Amino acid sequence: MKITYLGHASLAIEVNGVSILVDPFISPNPLAAHIDINALKADFILLTHAHGDHVADVEAIATRTQATIVSNFEIADYYGKKGLNHHPMNHGGSWKFPFGTVKYVNAIHSSAFPDGTYGGNPGGFVIEAAGKSIYISGDTALTFDMKLIPLRTKLDLAVFPIGNNFTMDVADASIAADFVECNKVLGIHFDTFGYITIDHEAAKQHFAEKGKELILLPIGDSIEI
Repeated sequence: MKITYLGHASLAIEVNGVSILVDPFISPNPLAAHIDINALKADFILLTHAHGDHVADVEAIATRTQATIVSNFEIADYYGKKGLNHHPMNHGGSWKFPFGTVKYVNAIHSSAFPDGTYGGNPGGFVIEAAGKSIYISGDTALTFDMKLIPLRTKLDLAVFPIGNNFTMDVADASIAADFVECNKVLGIHFDTFGYITIDHEAAKQHFAEKGKELILLPIGDSIEI
């Protein structure tokens, strides 16, 4: 499973010959100006919630690629009414897609589209594919619900927001890593706006002191698990 960081909370995942995008907010992000959304491949687009900094490029990419949008019922229905391919889910449910299994899990946040349309309840995804498992928490506070994940799935990577103000901070994300029993964390949702700038070295040091690894990828760089 190859995971590329596209800035903010946006990821590209390549697994089993399938291309997946998560929360594509790229073209409005000046930090990701070198990423061309017209060059991105997408068979599926996974959306954790409806905020503009997670859905800005969805329509453009889905229209061009005919990707299937996977999210909660309200978000999937919103894009379905625009004629885009979609697969609705809801909390606790899972589905076997061509690339692997996806489970939609709880997150504590809010969710509304930029036009004010209700975006349902926010969530995260547990993806099991190619013998690997990752948890993408979406924008969330620290929550005891995370402790349910390792009861079903042994994770190889957890993807957590760490920017504070709108989501967990670094300290809470390190506790979340304990809750999900995964010591390898990819940090997202930081530095994009003034509210969420972080000290990279201090963040990585905090994780290291707890025996964990915090990965902060430059935009456009990848890891493989």
